[in-house]
Amino acid sequence: MTEVLENAKLDLDKNGYLDIDIDPTLDLVPEINKLKKEKNAIILAHYYQESEIQDVADYIGDSLGLSQKAESTDADIIVFAGVHFMAETAKMLNPTKKVVLPDLKAGCSLADSCPAPLFKKFKEKYPDHVVVSYINCTAELKTLTDICCTSSNAEAIINSIPKDKGIIFAPDKNLGAYLVKKTGRDMVLWNGACMVHEIFSHEKITKLIHRFPEAKFIAHPECEAHILELADFIGSTTQLLKYTQNNAATAFIVATESGILHQMELASPDKMFIPAPPNNTCACNDCPHMKRNTMEKLYLSMKYELPEIILEDWVIEKGRKCIDAMLDISEKAGFKA
Repeated sequence: MTEVLENAKLDLDKNGYLDIDIDPTLDLVPEINKLKKEKNAIILAHYYQESEIQDVADYIGDSLGLSQKAESTDADIIVFAGVHFMAETAKMLNPTKKVVLPDLKAGCSLADSCPAPLFKKFKEKYPDHVVVSYINCTAELKTLTDICCTSSNAEAIINSIPKDKGIIFAPDKNLGAYLVKKTGRDMVLWNGACMVHEIFSHEKITKLIHRFPEAKFIAHPECEAHILELADFIGSTTQLLKYTQNNAATAFIVATESGILHQMELASPDKMFIPAPPNNTCACNDCPHMKRNTMEKLYLSMKYELPEIILEDWVIEKGRKCIDAMLDISEKAGFKA
């Protein structure tokens, strides 16, 4: 291993990624495609990644689709262009594979809002309840969970639980409140939220709707209730994408992380997509964690197979059970990647 790499590895804890200079004239797309073939690697990317990363990925999807692909792949290396909990989920589902994440500090505000030790004490107050955790949570929280869910299959997961059983839903209070309304179940909600989906401005969106009366306003269920009340359609990132493809409208105001607009524009180039305005001064609704991944970091992570996701065996064994339960229910309900 070169001295450069040794020095870069020393900085991993500080930076979260390999800090190695790359020739600025290097065309990264063919280099990344070359590495995929040489190493039998697959790049899984979330819709919220930068457009360049989406374009070079082998599969682009939401959390459910990414989980299904991670489980079924026969690649030797899974390169996860997403955030930390997604790469952890991939490792749980395919523990014999090497899983790398371009930047280890690509975290998640929602996952951070529910520390496993605190949730364990919270769970002890409701010993007879079934714990359903949104997949946007840490590996440790998954070990305390009975069934995982994503925004795509959450309603089906809740409806699969006997009505006489109490339910704890973690960590997203907004998705939980939406599910209470949709299913009629009286669930105990953990008080967590996604920083991106809580910054949308009701006032600015209302003005935008009046400015573009022909546009459909669509939103992710992680948004707050007063935003969802304005929506013509509510769904996961994949469901939002499909809605824009199938709906006759030619304009859409989109309340979720702006990365999804790239796929919407590719699928429907004749339609207009307007990012819903947030209540901040920069007028942006990007996830800073998702955007920590770059093409340069992606290339280096593939070349040196670092940073690698390492989980203890007990975490994989115990945490996977709730994911397997989710995938089983999803398959029976017809959810396919």
